[in-house]
Amino acid sequence: MVVGLIFLALAIYGVALIWKPEFFYELTERWKHDGGGEPSKSYLLSTRFGGVMCVLAGIGGMICIFIGIV
Repeated sequence: MVVGLIFLALAIYGVALIWKPEFFYELTERWKHDGGGEPSKSYLLSTRFGGVMCVLAGIGGMICIFIGIV
């Protein structure tokens, strides 16, 4: 049961990374820059890619639970 919740949380986290990468830029990177500014295109692309990987891992984990592997 707990493992299923972890996989669900991972998938939700991935959706959030895909949907609002700017929010995660504000949380993790903005304080490092004096001038502020917007995230680069490569940061947005890599954050969305990481989100896709999290969603796939979360869904894959939930499928494994449902078919009885985990």
